[in-house]
Amino acid sequence: MVANWTFLTNHARVLLCIAHDPGVRLRDIAASLGITERSAYGIVADLAEAGYVVKQKNGRRNRYQIQAHLPLPEPTRRERTVGEVLALLAGTGAGAVTGAERAHLTPPPAGQNAAASGQRPAPRAGDDR
Repeated sequence: MVANWTFLTNHARVLLCIAHDPGVRLRDIAASLGITERSAYGIVADLAEAGYVVKQKNGRRNRYQIQAHLPLPEPTRRERTVGEVLALLAGTGAGAVTGAERAHLTPPPAGQNAAASGQRPAPRAGDDR
């Protein structure tokens, strides 16, 4: 069975579309994400109202500028900016997070990647190791 959910919210996916093409049209955002144009408009309005996107009129079209220096809206272990997360997700070099910093974005679940850190994972309950 195929999952009917995505890892990223539509707000994050719209932000990635804008990061990829600051002149993207709402209808193109909607088509690429499988949402309505009205939903795309609402999400861009949310992002603009929160200050993460600045909308500039360019002739008959809009051009968007992401405020990459702003922190993410949810509390994290260490404060990250929108630009750092976009660079990580989009794989871009502009404002990209270095390998050493990337390790601090999200700590791995207990026992995962323990070999990479030189530690043995803690035995699970009922594990005879």
